[in-house]
Amino acid sequence: MAGEREVSGLALYFFLKSLARSLILPPAGPLLLAAIAMVLIRRGRRWGWWLLVLAVGGLWLLSTPRVAQQLAGLAEGYPPLNPDRPIQAQAIVVLGGGAKRMAAPEYGGPMAAAVLMDRLAYGAYLARRTSLPVLVTGAPEEAVTMKVTLWRSFGVQTRWVEARSRDTYENARFTAQMLFPAGVRRIVLVTSSTHMWRAAHEFMAAGFAVVPAPEGEAGDIGPFPYSYVPSPAALAQSNAALYELLGEAARRVLAASGVRERFDRQAARVPGP
Repeated sequence: MAGEREVSGLALYFFLKSLARSLILPPAGPLLLAAIAMVLIRRGRRWGWWLLVLAVGGLWLLSTPRVAQQLAGLAEGYPPLNPDRPIQAQAIVVLGGGAKRMAAPEYGGPMAAAVLMDRLAYGAYLARRTSLPVLVTGAPEEAVTMKVTLWRSFGVQTRWVEARSRDTYENARFTAQMLFPAGVRRIVLVTSSTHMWRAAHEFMAAGFAVVPAPEGEAGDIGPFPYSYVPSPAALAQSNAALYELLGEAARRVLAASGVRERFDRQAARVPGP
């Protein structure tokens, strides 16, 4: 009974984390702030107008390439990997994340998309350059999609499939459970550039020696005035960067408070798929 309560508590944690991400980050966060401002204005509160300007102006700025690139630069903590230099590692680990389609009719099966596809493409590139074995880690359907996409689109076989993870913390712990018995402790870690700092520290905390291989470093923002013209791509980049900046702060708090150890015990009680 106690174990069931712990598992339920862990599930609630993931639900609340996902809900908070959806409500706080753009576009929902600024839109909710604008809705609150409208209520205050209807009630005759003049400062509601300032709140409305803050919400709408903030959403505009977060949707511009210049602001999005600045936020991405703050989240990025590692330079691109130089594949021409010797890479002292035993395996390549590609992290899940981003969109996927479990039923892509044009491919006759699952297919990665957007952010996930970029990570897989870079992981496949490094696998061909280094001849290192590959592990993919993610949620059940996500991990299957990653394995299928790597083989079908890039001709890269996946040696290990970790398919239980719900976040980066579990990516690291469950990957360790698979690779440590095989004697693999030094890995090339592939994920998005904004995610790399937090991911690398989670894997190092799990006992790995990490060679960071960030994908998608911030590039040219374009000429003025286009760098201040809102776009869906810039808003998505701001969303990802803000999530990582907040996530890194949360990671440090959880690690310092000892909650991580409790999550380890709870995760060990969760049955595999």
